[in-house]
Amino acid sequence: MARGCICCVKYMLFLFNLLFWLGGCGLLGVGVWLSVSQGSFATLSPSFPSLSAANLIITLGTVVMVTGFLGCLGAIKENKCLLLSFFIVLLIILLAELILLILFFVYTDKVSENAKRDLKEGLVLYTTENNAGLKDAWNAIQGEWMCCGVVRHDDWYAALQENVVPDSCCQQVHPGCGRNASNIFWKRGCYEKMEEWLDDNKHLLGTIAMCVLVIQLLGMAFSMTLYQQIHRTGKKFEA
Repeated sequence: MARGCICCVKYMLFLFNLLFWLGGCGLLGVGVWLSVSQGSFATLSPSFPSLSAANLIITLGTVVMVTGFLGCLGAIKENKCLLLSFFIVLLIILLAELILLILFFVYTDKVSENAKRDLKEGLVLYTTENNAGLKDAWNAIQGEWMCCGVVRHDDWYAALQENVVPDSCCQQVHPGCGRNASNIFWKRGCYEKMEEWLDDNKHLLGTIAMCVLVIQLLGMAFSMTLYQQIHRTGKKFEA
């Protein structure tokens, strides 16, 4: 009975991490494609120029791939070192997530103010060369969320040093509409729209976070169960 249970845990852990690894490959592929085709798309912060959508997806994909590889190989080979490494990596990721979450809630107001200030500083780069990614990102966000600027549409006035806004701020978009003061612009800032979106989707985001937490805990439990059984018996269980 014990042998059958351990074999079940072994292959469940292997399949779990195989899917994990394949997901990481997919994320890495998407990140590389974005990096090649879109450049620095969604790099909105001048303080963190590497914090782009492509770089974030590449980093996430790499972490997921490495973690999945450790779990797959450790399970199928019943290697204690790899299983322990897999457990430690998941534990570090879990602790980092908890620490970041606690810091975010403790310093919510400060994070919000710093984010607004940094985004406003980033507006200055909208018309500069070699910042097509930032320009595309702002146009996409303003067009999709029907917002303008960070807090208000006149954030663009200070950034561009004239009373103009991007055409994506116009409620009726046409070339050059942002230069005509008589046009109607979106009055709400994009930061407020983002906060509203997060509030509207907090239950969905909470559910996703709980699913991720459960998956991490199950992976840690399976790996440590198999590790302890291998350590206790001193031999492998053959399927």
